[in-house]
Amino acid sequence: MASFHKLSVKNINRETSKAISISFNVPENLKDTFAFQAGQYITLKTEIDGHEVRRDYSLCVSPKSGELKVAIKEVQDGTFSAYANTTLKVGDTLEVAPPKGRFIFEPNDSKTKNIAAFAAGSGITPVLSIIKCALEEEVNSKIILVYGNKTTDDTMFLNELLELQHAYKERFTIQFVFSQRDEEDAIFGRIEKSTVNYVIKNEHKDVLIDAYYLCGPEAMIHTVKDVLTDHNTEASRIHYELFKAAKPTEVESTTESVEKGTTKITVTVDDETTTFDMSQKQTILEASLDEDLDAPYSCQGGICSSCLARITEGEASMRQNNILTESEVAEGLILTCQAHPTTPTITVDFDDV
Repeated sequence: MASFHKLSVKNINRETSKAISISFNVPENLKDTFAFQAGQYITLKTEIDGHEVRRDYSLCVSPKSGELKVAIKEVQDGTFSAYANTTLKVGDTLEVAPPKGRFIFEPNDSKTKNIAAFAAGSGITPVLSIIKCALEEEVNSKIILVYGNKTTDDTMFLNELLELQHAYKERFTIQFVFSQRDEEDAIFGRIEKSTVNYVIKNEHKDVLIDAYYLCGPEAMIHTVKDVLTDHNTEASRIHYELFKAAKPTEVESTTESVEKGTTKITVTVDDETTTFDMSQKQTILEASLDEDLDAPYSCQGGICSSCLARITEGEASMRQNNILTESEVAEGLILTCQAHPTTPTITVDFDDV
């Protein structure tokens, strides 16, 4: 189970008018704990107005950089993002959980690869980590980035990306896409079907892409995936992570055999097992937290995998799943923030993942 460590803020840099990057001081005895793979995220925890708040933010540096650094874009009604952008100061302390996540890039310098990445807005954060890692550790691999924003002023890491492009001009190309300003050498509009076709089938038509990395809003992810699938791209070559998912729909009741809509649930977390009754209208995570169990969680929106657990008895239905594969679901893995029990009894193990 992930534990939190108190880390002080080393540096805060203003990336755009509504986004900052934050780096942390990591003590020597925690260096191994906070070692990470390109594309992973960390969970930040603090108390704001008397309430505990947890949020996941992707690391935006390469694993060999020696840094632990994330970027946070302020979003409308965003409690933590507003606090970070307006109140957090160098020297302040946050609780930080070790890196996690399945959207990862594993470098292999014995292979030469062509990589294409599609990112929109703050979706650039894990993609930037992947790009840096690939450029540093796969000395012959080439990377194509398609990056969508409203304008250049809204573009996170714009100067850093341009510097990388200059430093690796033979290996790294960028196609900017701006939806609210027509810029030279950029595509005007959004990342849509025509954009993907232009980049893959026109501008880089002679390049065989070995792996695709996509990060951004759900609509963009589906658009790019659908185009790639139409071009017979194997699913194993497409990797993606959402930073914002569509609002989930309510789960329809499939529990006619369960009286009064309740389930007797047995939960194991940190080697402690607890049994209690819960309403099937609640998610398994909500019910566990109501019982004061120290169940892991962060986004509570089905985007991260912090609340992952395994069903060892019984069944549950997830209202949405943006992470787990069909085979993982078949093995009993669930996102507990999205899972509602559908049997009279269920056993859930947070430790067996």
